[in-house]
Amino acid sequence: MERPARARVPAIMLSDRAVALMRDVFGQPTLFSGESRIDRRVVAWGKDADPITVAHSAVVVSDRVLLKSLASAIEPDAPVSPDFVIYTSKPLPPGAEEHRFGTRKAIAAEVALKDRGDSSSCWIESLHDGWLFLIPNASESTWLLGVGAPLEDLLASSRVIAPRIDWLRGRSAEFPAAPRIIAPLCGDGWLACGTAAMAFDPICGDGTAQAVREGVLAAAVIRAIADGGDSASLRAHYEGRLTIGMARHLELCAEFYRAGGSGPWWQKELEALTEGQRWCAARLAAAGEPRYQLRDFVLEPRVAATEARGTVYNRGK
Repeated sequence: MERPARARVPAIMLSDRAVALMRDVFGQPTLFSGESRIDRRVVAWGKDADPITVAHSAVVVSDRVLLKSLASAIEPDAPVSPDFVIYTSKPLPPGAEEHRFGTRKAIAAEVALKDRGDSSSCWIESLHDGWLFLIPNASESTWLLGVGAPLEDLLASSRVIAPRIDWLRGRSAEFPAAPRIIAPLCGDGWLACGTAAMAFDPICGDGTAQAVREGVLAAAVIRAIADGGDSASLRAHYEGRLTIGMARHLELCAEFYRAGGSGPWWQKELEALTEGQRWCAARLAAAGEPRYQLRDFVLEPRVAATEARGTVYNRGK
């Protein structure tokens, strides 16, 4: 197993639903139980919108804590010749092409809260040509994410977030923030997963959970192929499920970007999201209906899965 270098992710906010998924998949019922919690979300979204406060329920972790908590893989004692290759980061698999739906960039900067009473709230603010996301982490650092215009420009026009923070160490490296996906996502003897397969806009907050879901499905596909299943149809199922995930994400992003602002930057990014929705729709139309269903981490033909559910239901009656 090769471990390529990764760019540092300053802070990751995981919803309770995402944490529950990870606890189940990794068999760690107390995972992240001691991490900082966010119980409020303050949102100022849309031109001159006043901030509103809504209940939220999530934990904030650094990538260091996330990787340390999930470090369970065992390195082989000797080199092996795998029957199947899983790509989890670049370089991309041979023949795969990346499709990016937008051009927006993000910058993360370490900041300090002026009022420590804000440490249990995350703050989101849309501006003329981008948006800001403030992510407190009581156990480590507070991070400010800026998407769109340069961070200094966004802060200069910020009415809600800028007055609440002080700079500490300046900016981190710039990184792409637009949704992207590769095609194909798998082939004979290989599949792509995680950031090698696709990436979400950070506005959704579901990227880590999506990567976990991809990992579960990838393992089930490889297991089914190893057990003698039809490789082509199983790979097609993997392609279809990940494409559905991207289509749903693009739909969610479009709702945010449609409401966030009406200036040229917002319109350009919204048009790219719409184009991505069309791309996904065309791929899904050509793929047809899913032929498998995941039950207890195992892929079954949809007919068999439906019959199994019906049997359980009839016994219950």
